[in-house]
Parts: sequence; C-alpha cells; structure tokens
Amino acid sequence: MPFIEHLIELRSRLLRIVAVVLVAFLGLAPFADRLYTYLAGPLLRHLPADSTMIAIDVASPFLTPFKLALVVAIFATLPVTLYQVWGFVAPGLYRHEKRLLLPLLVASTLLFYAGAAFAYFVVLPLVFQFMTATAPQGVAVMTDISRYLDFILTLFFAFGVAFEVPIATILLVWSGITTRESLARKRPYVIVAAFVIGMLLTPPDVISQTLLAVPMWILYELGLLFSRPFVPDRKGIYEAGGK
Repeated sequence: MPFIEHLIELRSRLLRIVAVVLVAFLGLAPFADRLYTYLAGPLLRHLPADSTMIAIDVASPFLTPFKLALVVAIFATLPVTLYQVWGFVAPGLYRHEKRLLLPLLVASTLLFYAGAAFAYFVVLPLVFQFMTATAPQGVAVMTDISRYLDFILTLFFAFGVAFEVPIATILLVWSGITTRESLARKRPYVIVAAFVIGMLLTPPDVISQTLLAVPMWILYELGLLFSRPFVPDRKGIYEAGGK
C-alpha cells in the first residue's frame, strides 16, 4: 500500500478506537458513582467507624467519578484497541509471525487484566489495613477522593505493566537480543531489580513492594519457561514454525 493509504487506514482505525471508547464511556457514565463506590471498597472497609472519604476541590465530587468512568471505558475496550492495532500491523507479518504474535497479544491483554485484579483484590486490602492501623493516635484517616483515584490508577498501571514480564522475556528471546541461558544466569540481578522496581512504583510500605516484586520474579521464571518455542535456530528459522 502507498504511504498515504497507510495513513488513511491508521486514521480509520484510530477513529474506531475512539468511537468504541466513547460509546463505552456513555454507557458507564450513569453508573459513575457506583463504580467509584466499588473502587473505594478496599479503603472504606478499613477506615475507622467515624471516618469517611472527603473532597477537597470544589468540582471533584462531580468530576472524579466521571474520570473513573472514562478510565474504565478505556480499560474495558482494550481488546478492541489491540484488535485494531493487530489489524493494522498483521498484513506486514510473515505467516509464522502471525501464529506467534497473536497468542502473545492475547496473553499480554489477559496478563494486564490479571495484574490490575491482583492489585485490587490482594494488594489494596493489605496496604490499607497496614496504613490505617499505623496511623498515629489522634490522626483522623480521611482520604481525598481525587487523590485516592490517582493512587489506585497508579497502582493498577504498575501491576498491569509488571505482569507483562513474561511477554517481555519471550520477545527478548524471540528477537535474538539475548538467550534463555543468558537470562537464566542473570536471575540474581533480576530479583534485585524486581524489588527496586517495587520500591519505585508502589507506596512506601514493604507489603506492596514485596507483593509487586515477588510476582515479577515468578512471572520472569514463567517467561523463561514459555520462551522455549520462540528460540530462533542458527539459520534464523524459528522453531515454532519457520518462514
């Protein structure tokens, strides 16, 4: 295809993505308050009986739930977005590349969702239980709804990206940048790096840092395990299919 036609197709697919996200947002907007109440559940369950969430900014009680509805719409339509990306790049791939990349695309989506779910159902309850229990005596724990949303979204993104470690490992091996043996020898450095990343991406408490670092290490080991079919042979023909 000529370059201009590629640009036209890219614009068309981007417009489809925006349209799907907009439709999803309009469908979720009436339930924005309920979505926020559900998202705030891990914190509300651990707040003292006389504490509530607060709104510091004048417009935040109105805008914050709609911001959450937009994020949920983008999050929920991620498969559609990735499908449009796949439709744009697939014609330029070899047949064996399509057979390998499509499962990786699906797996990366599921892993991102799994990371966010792990953060919500496992990490957040432990973090908020720890934080509310360690508040100094006489300090009322009252969190601003806008800052709480930013905190939650940052944590979701951190865990979602961290759960992509197997995909990154497989791509490194498949592209020939490194080998499985080399990655296995670097395991001690990877473990240290996982805890450093956990320290940088999570709140300053050892619980959330450990709950991010340990899954990253386990997922790294899984990436090494599942990268075996993606190892290119000496002739540059992939064991998983060949050109």
